[in-house]
Amino acid sequence: MINEMTTVLEPTPLPDFVETKYVRDITNRALSYIQADFPIHFRGASGTGKTTLAMHLANKIGRPVVMIHGDEEFTTSDLVGGEYGYRYRKVVDRFVSRVLKYEEDMVKRWVDSRLTVACKYGFTLLYDEFTRSRPETNNILLSILQEKMMDLPVGRGGEEQYLRVDPDFTAIFTSNPEEYAGVHRSQDALRDRMITMDLDHFDYETEVAITRAKSKLSKQHAETIVNIVRASQALG
Repeated sequence: MINEMTTVLEPTPLPDFVETKYVRDITNRALSYIQADFPIHFRGASGTGKTTLAMHLANKIGRPVVMIHGDEEFTTSDLVGGEYGYRYRKVVDRFVSRVLKYEEDMVKRWVDSRLTVACKYGFTLLYDEFTRSRPETNNILLSILQEKMMDLPVGRGGEEQYLRVDPDFTAIFTSNPEEYAGVHRSQDALRDRMITMDLDHFDYETEVAITRAKSKLSKQHAETIVNIVRASQALG
């Protein structure tokens, strides 16, 4: 049973999503790697559509999605799970009318976090801006992506020390270039376990199509806007 603290997203088509030849080529190439059992890593500057393409790819895969946003303050327990609160039990025994037996017990309660849920149930993990988490936090991913095994913390309970990753588990990562503020350099070992696809800004046709879809303007007006933006970018 999935705990109530984990948000699982159902893959649905994105509203107003524009699928030009440029977008289809990227999607099909990424899907071919996914089908070959490789995690995908979309890397690019802000505005290159990394997260949107990752969500579109997750929709094509068709499995429920668990999403994580990288954060400097994350620890491994934020990915795997931890003891979040207590389980409270109280027993009152009135078997003998003049004798009251009262027992109270409080024990820590383990809750699986999103990465564990995705591995256990074979969901698609979308780890957005994963390099904003510290490298040591992401070490747990090494055995998951390579050996398809997840180390279970001692405090989780149970006799098993490892969780076998469900065969349907898929991972999609996004990140900004390393020169961006707040971005950590990921471990070489982790990057070796995924296929990195570097994204540039969309081509002209796609930018015009996106502008029309979002603004509902005519093609002529959309082209004017795109031309102005491109000229501004050219000036730096």
